[in-house]
Amino acid sequence: MLSISPTDRMFILCGAGVSAESGIPTFRGVGGLWRNYRIEDVASPDAWRRDPRLVWEFYSMRRKVASAAKPNPAHFALAKLERILGDRLFLCTQNVDNLHEQAGSKRVIHMHGELFKSRCDTCHRPPFDDANLYEPPTEIPRCPCGGQIRPHICWFGEVPFALNQIYAALDDCAIFMAVGTSGVVEPAASFVAYVHGQARTLYVGPEHPANVSSFTECHLGNAGEVLPRLLGL
Repeated sequence: MLSISPTDRMFILCGAGVSAESGIPTFRGVGGLWRNYRIEDVASPDAWRRDPRLVWEFYSMRRKVASAAKPNPAHFALAKLERILGDRLFLCTQNVDNLHEQAGSKRVIHMHGELFKSRCDTCHRPPFDDANLYEPPTEIPRCPCGGQIRPHICWFGEVPFALNQIYAALDDCAIFMAVGTSGVVEPAASFVAYVHGQARTLYVGPEHPANVSSFTECHLGNAGEVLPRLLGL
């Protein structure tokens, strides 16, 4: 069982493997394709400029899939850990679903955005909750400013959200744990190297990530099984 002192600050990075255990397929797991389109062709600023209807069709599909998913034991274990550690836990996820929140987590940083939020592609009005499906023949909604409403997602070629907050938390952490990550997608894949020599580093997941050599401990298995046991929850 992981030992956490009363003063330790812990940074947990969750990847696609955590959501996959709830039935949400990963981009890589389906070969990086959707209806014969490369994911980059429907999840990038260029794709939005070229064919926003196709982009919304893709994200409407993702909303349908995520809406049917339920949190798994890994999500519930992390929510319990938050209740114990309070603000000493920094939970950062690469996932865009809301399964952490459904499990009870209150302070989740979604570095790649949130699937059930949308925002204007033109002005700086804040993102808003949105679970609507914008499939043909539904028109893409417009902002009062005239801009088109897009998914609140960090697309390929865009800068992830909250990086200043994330790196500040990395600077302060004594324990770094990555759960269900591939160790490929940057900048998240480099977080473990960033805390090298400062923090105890652990990986939890069904198989070794690409950056496994950067971790001091590797606990193989499904997060829903390993994480509750490792955390004693």
